Amino acid sequence: MPAAPGYPSSTGAYSAHPGFSASQGGYPAAPPSAAGYPVGQHPQPQAGYGTSGYPAQGYPSAQQPGGAPPMGMSGYAQQQSAGYNTQSGTVPQQQQQMYRPKEQGTIKPYSPFNGQADAELLRKAMKGFGTDEKAIVDVLTRRTNAQRQKIVLDFKTMYGKDLIKELKSELSGRFEDIVLALLLKSSDYDAMCLHKAIEGLGTDEGALIEILCTRSNKQILDIKQAYKTLFRRDLEKDILGDTSGHFGRLLVSMTVGNRDENSNVDVARAQADAKALHAAGEKKWGTDESKFNSILAAQSIAQLQRVFDEYQKLSGHTIERAISSEMSGDLKQGMTTIVKVVRNSAAYFAEQLYTSMKGLGTNDRQLVRVIVTRCEVDMVQIKQEFQRNYGKTLESFIADDTSGDYKKILLALVSGN
Repeated sequence: MPAAPGYPSSTGAYSAHPGFSASQGGYPAAPPSAAGYPVGQHPQPQAGYGTSGYPAQGYPSAQQPGGAPPMGMSGYAQQQSAGYNTQSGTVPQQQQQMYRPKEQGTIKPYSPFNGQADAELLRKAMKGFGTDEKAIVDVLTRRTNAQRQKIVLDFKTMYGKDLIKELKSELSGRFEDIVLALLLKSSDYDAMCLHKAIEGLGTDEGALIEILCTRSNKQILDIKQAYKTLFRRDLEKDILGDTSGHFGRLLVSMTVGNRDENSNVDVARAQADAKALHAAGEKKWGTDESKFNSILAAQSIAQLQRVFDEYQKLSGHTIERAISSEMSGDLKQGMTTIVKVVRNSAAYFAEQLYTSMKGLGTNDRQLVRVIVTRCEVDMVQIKQEFQRNYGKTLESFIADDTSGDYKKILLALVSGN
């Protein structure tokens, strides 16, 4: 991966161009605690996917835990007539919980956890001649983000040094990138990835889309605050300065962090919105992109699932096909990403991992970003979707595409503790 500018230093003097390089400024000091995450190109069609890169007939029912009913086209469990309220036109919250599979991370809290003992282990790994990379991997990949923040705090308390700076001086290359990423608060890491996507010549639209279109409201608000703290800049203004048109407006909508998170479904509204989308696209000369934006950016995941079902009933084909035929470029990718996440977020991130490694070369920045941000969230489901859709395990792809300590730490995060 090409060298990139450094992170802001922990002393409060921020470098102008944060990034991943060891040659410039240090990382910001991590605060005493942090909560982990709650919660280009499309590959050639694989098993379970249609020609547009999306599941043609819904995701396999095998992903449903606990014997839940099989999922339909939009990710819904097949509705039981007794659970649907014909008077209100809504689906009760109790039934709504069946619509999305349970998420499981591969990295879980380590017990018994002792931040001071871990700080001592890391100091020994860096002391003397050479560095014990295995010890670093063993500690960092078996602790959650919140536990790593405690290690950072204990290290400074015990030794009067910044752990991130110490590791930065000992490590290099892609292994350094992922080690330092693991030691940042989740919101700080996302903020830095966004800043790197915007700064300098060119824009990494894929990174902007992946982060802003997949995070929860709380995560978005935390990212905005972290961005302002780290870079003394406003995220929305920076996005507007680097993007334009309907794509820029979609990203701004995402930065508001105001998506409806109500789990109930209003069927009548879904039918009306499906008609509105159809009228704004296929039935109109030209496309009313603002109508698509207003619905896809604001409504809840559960509501959008029903909207997409109603759209297919009305038009005879998927919302993905409509977006593909009516839009292009970054706007098409952004809208499509929202649909993919609504359908099956694990399948979306599996595709992100696949595209980061397929063909010649590796998009290491994308590979690291997805693994670091999802290993505590839904990596178990991502691995299942990866094998289902691409015919090989995620671990085998990583083993074939990476090497050395970088490969070891990636595999440790994906395999889990």
